[in-house]
Amino acid sequence: MQGRLRRVRAVVPRLSFVLLGAFVALVVAVAIGIAAVRWAHHVAAFAEIAAIVAACLLVIALVSSRLAATRIGQRTVLELDLDEALEEISPGGPLPRRGAGGERKQTLREVIETIERASRDGRVAALFVRLGRARIGLARVQELRDAILAYRASGKRAVAFSETFGESSQGIGSYYLAAAFDEIVLQPSGDVNVAGMMASASFLRGTLDKLGVTPRLDHRHEYKNAMNVLTETGFTEAHRESLARIVESHYDQIVRGISEGRKLPEVDVVRLMEGGPFLGKEALEQGLVDRLAYRDEVVSEVKATAGNGARLLYLSRYAACAKRRRQRGDTVALIVGVGNIRRGRSGGDSLDERWRSMGSDTVAAAFRSAVADKQVKAILFRVDSPGGSYVASDTIWRETVRAREAGKPVIVTMGNVAGSGGYFVAMAADKIVAQPGTITGSIGVLGGKMVTAGLRAKAGISIDEVHTSSNATMWSNALDYTSGQWEKVEESLDRVYEDFTTKVVAGRGLAPDAVREAAKGRIWTGEDAKRLGLVDELGGYATALTLVRQAIGRPAEAPLRIKAFPRPVSLLARLRPSRAESSEDFVTLPPASVVPGAGESVDALVELAAGARFGERGLLAMPALDLTV
Repeated sequence: MQGRLRRVRAVVPRLSFVLLGAFVALVVAVAIGIAAVRWAHHVAAFAEIAAIVAACLLVIALVSSRLAATRIGQRTVLELDLDEALEEISPGGPLPRRGAGGERKQTLREVIETIERASRDGRVAALFVRLGRARIGLARVQELRDAILAYRASGKRAVAFSETFGESSQGIGSYYLAAAFDEIVLQPSGDVNVAGMMASASFLRGTLDKLGVTPRLDHRHEYKNAMNVLTETGFTEAHRESLARIVESHYDQIVRGISEGRKLPEVDVVRLMEGGPFLGKEALEQGLVDRLAYRDEVVSEVKATAGNGARLLYLSRYAACAKRRRQRGDTVALIVGVGNIRRGRSGGDSLDERWRSMGSDTVAAAFRSAVADKQVKAILFRVDSPGGSYVASDTIWRETVRAREAGKPVIVTMGNVAGSGGYFVAMAADKIVAQPGTITGSIGVLGGKMVTAGLRAKAGISIDEVHTSSNATMWSNALDYTSGQWEKVEESLDRVYEDFTTKVVAGRGLAPDAVREAAKGRIWTGEDAKRLGLVDELGGYATALTLVRQAIGRPAEAPLRIKAFPRPVSLLARLRPSRAESSEDFVTLPPASVVPGAGESVDALVELAAGARFGERGLLAMPALDLTV
């Protein structure tokens, strides 16, 4: 009887839309007939009839879309494909990114929110996730792990499937995520390539010597190693110490996670890491996976366990169907800053997140808009950035201070990286949340230029110049610094370092000696940063929203309405002339385009060959490294 009632309830809305569509079509046909009779001899009749037809087509399209809308069944198995990268923000542009199956690509936050919603939805029976080759980053993996573990705590099943955890490549990151699931299934031909971790850095000093390019750089202090790739041929002692600690901390976190998920002692996990990688059968024997099967076999089993009539549904499609009509609760502004920090507008049109940039104009205007919005009670600032411009970072820092002064609490949640300038923009917040694997800190500064006189000589290029003042040649990469100019560079570095550390002391409420000890340009994992007082809590969005509720005096389960700043730009808004009346409206404009291979990529090549200047682009930059997860 209940099954019949459910079927009737499912049919009634569709039947209602069909009847509505038929009624609208009848009304439109009658209207066209009347118009044709009354104005048959008038030119205006054509325009009126065309308008009526257009309206009819629009209504039919809307009705059809509602009829074709996905319905969530009572035994729904949600499907998420993580074979492609999961990003912090959607790329700029009016058209959404699409996954391999044509579904809309969700951002990290959207995936986490949807999984949390599914854990409370009685229609969702299980979660099936395909893990693949995408390098999501350790902090984002930990954010997903937290969401999966919370989902499982609701009593629902979560199954991870992978064709292979690394194909002749590292697979420890995706396996670490898989360990959070109830069950791990591996394709029979796949491997589990877990064999410890490594981090590396490429040094260009030898190449620069051959080219005749001389690095004229300095830093504050010994752990600020971003310039080392240009000035050294290998690790300095401080560089090796800092990087070794990052690898050790990340490795310990992964070992603990696998140990807890697979119910194995940590010593056994370490032993397995020493013996890896493993072929499929070996991984099964060692308890790293639960069974070997192909995707179709896994899907059939999950659907059978979910019950008769169960079907797969993309997580993004579920999110669109299960979306609440109206969010309730206090309004919280969400501002997301991703990529290298620079002056001007954010760059966000690129399909590759590595080419994104956090523009101070865009982010600062977003803060001002959020502060001016009387409905906004607090600001949630998501930061995923390796730093960049000191001036741009300071501009954003100022807006976080002004927001707090206006009575709007600012809570920062950090992604994979929030170091140097990425930490600078966060340090004045009321609270800072980082994942244990987040790379942060790097409280230091570097600067200088690359002198290309030798390169020009090798290429037969000569330069001559005239100048007025003694320091007019200071920024030319064709000429070395004079002693007086180098003193100016040193004074600038001292000023920036002093400003950075002083603001850390004020923002974090730490003793100056403690800040000086934690600074020196050194990077830390979130786990170590919490111990040092550089961050307040470990976690992700969920932890940050808990702190938001505390800051505005709401209960732990109080609903919140998340409102994105800057406001999304529609296709129509991009086509019509700008209506911005002042810089306060700048946030409404589309982000600047960044196309790999055309914009900043060309600039990077030119600066490497013809003289990198660490002024606007890199006074607060983090060291380059390849940490394979």
